[in-house]
Amino acid sequence: MIRSAAWACLSLILSAPLSAQSITVESLDPTEPSVTIIDPEAEVFSLSPLQELGTVTSEEVTPVVKGTGAKLRGLDTLNGKAVDFDLDNGYSVVFGDLRVDLAECRHPEDNPTGEAFAFLTIYGDEEATEAPLFQGWMIASSPALSALDHPRYDVWVLRCKTPAAESGATE
Repeated sequence: MIRSAAWACLSLILSAPLSAQSITVESLDPTEPSVTIIDPEAEVFSLSPLQELGTVTSEEVTPVVKGTGAKLRGLDTLNGKAVDFDLDNGYSVVFGDLRVDLAECRHPEDNPTGEAFAFLTIYGDEEATEAPLFQGWMIASSPALSALDHPRYDVWVLRCKTPAAESGATE
């Protein structure tokens, strides 16, 4: 009985024609009169279609070079100790409770120090028995863009190692 009455009320509500809406705005101050807005403008509540932006002409392709490894920095936020470590492509390092694997480090041909990006996999234990805490590209110039989310440790990329830097030549 109650269910059929609810369906009857719902069908009446849905079949009723929509009329003009009014909005009444009342103030908390009793001396100010209330304001009633009848049938607000339709275009206030509508979205305009997207505009054609034209052809993008600012795209620039920069050649990328694969480095021999990466220089990373780790921070233990509990004691405030920062440690820099060098890691070759395809190798791992243990930092605190974390195991950091470096697959590859790449950098633009013209800027090996500032725009480095490295593909890292970071595990919560040395044996990597659980799912990784982080896996992806970290970018040296924007460390917060893709960061490790860990309550104690932070790890980020400083730069790629290059053959010129390893032989002692200046970059």
